[in-house]
Amino acid sequence: MNRSTGRDYLAIPGPSVVPDRVLRAMHQGAPDIYEGPLVDMVPGVIRDLKAIAGTRHHLAIYIANGHGAWEAALANVLAPGDGVLVAATGLFAHGWADIARGLGAEVQMLDFGRQAPVDPARLQAALEADRQHRIRAVMAVHVDTSTSLRSDIAALRGAIDAAKHPALLLVDCIASLGCERFEMDAWGVDAMVAGSQKGLMTPPGLGFVFFGERAAQARRRAPVSRYWDWEPRVAPQMFYQFFGGTAPTHHLLGLRAALDMIGEEGLDRVLARHGRLARAYWAAVGAWGQGGALALNVEEERHRAHAVTTLRMGAPDATRLRRWVKENAGVTLGIGLGMASADDPGADGFFRIGHMGHVNAHMVLGVIGAIETALTALQIAHGRGALEAAADVLAA
Repeated sequence: MNRSTGRDYLAIPGPSVVPDRVLRAMHQGAPDIYEGPLVDMVPGVIRDLKAIAGTRHHLAIYIANGHGAWEAALANVLAPGDGVLVAATGLFAHGWADIARGLGAEVQMLDFGRQAPVDPARLQAALEADRQHRIRAVMAVHVDTSTSLRSDIAALRGAIDAAKHPALLLVDCIASLGCERFEMDAWGVDAMVAGSQKGLMTPPGLGFVFFGERAAQARRRAPVSRYWDWEPRVAPQMFYQFFGGTAPTHHLLGLRAALDMIGEEGLDRVLARHGRLARAYWAAVGAWGQGGALALNVEEERHRAHAVTTLRMGAPDATRLRRWVKENAGVTLGIGLGMASADDPGADGFFRIGHMGHVNAHMVLGVIGAIETALTALQIAHGRGALEAAADVLAA
């Protein structure tokens, strides 16, 4: 098919589609970084980000991707030799654990596989076994973009409290902030990390660390380097200290526009939209699966993310389908990141669909139609009626 006209669509789970309004806000000359509109704008950006995160506590902003935010959070609360308990539901918890090891922490993994969320009972048992309280922090990912699993963060805090353990609760919300409901203070989260490039609809480059008073107290015993230190960033004497140096000017301008869009739609409506569009994808996959191997990676609906959907099918069909859709329909789907196994070393039996941030019904229906076309063109067995099933969800 001819791809010389129309627009390609990036349907990977981050970076997400950047709205034209955000691009327009960024498309201007360099602003003054010492006084004027940019300097006046930042307190409102911080206020609005805290509202989305559900916290009244602190926010430190870093010029970094999600990996930088991971390290910033850990560098402020851990000392070498501290124990951390990592609850893993996919690739990204393991990645965060690697950062902790690099900082000298002693990492204990609780791996729940790639199709089940964190089990609070297992977490509680592991903490109860730590009678000397060597574990300083529990680390978990709210939504893992490799598996599309969503864990119940409030239940994890309940498990920590039931074990009568003093560990901090650290949560990765890089894939979920602005897509899933998150209540940092109400759920008892001590520190949370996020990034600009997913639900916040801004190009990659801003990392956020939200933290409460217990995490702030832990900072006093951590040998944090000057750059990662969050204290100057949350109580700056000069504007540049918000960012550890020169402000990320155009990212801030774009983020302001993205936050305005979220505010105008209303956060509750934004979250409801993400849930509705996710259910449309699930309905389509259910129809395809009636006549073939295509299926959702996460069986139970309550454990599925609203920002990303991971699908499995026989290898190498997922890679064949993904490449056909990109080359012929202009839709880029996500690779089977973190889903490799001995039977499928290239993860050719998995692909992912991102539906986070600037997404609406016609984008979702277009992706479903493109996948349906690829299934037909490649003669991959599948059930019919996927578009009708998705349309029923969106019309209800």
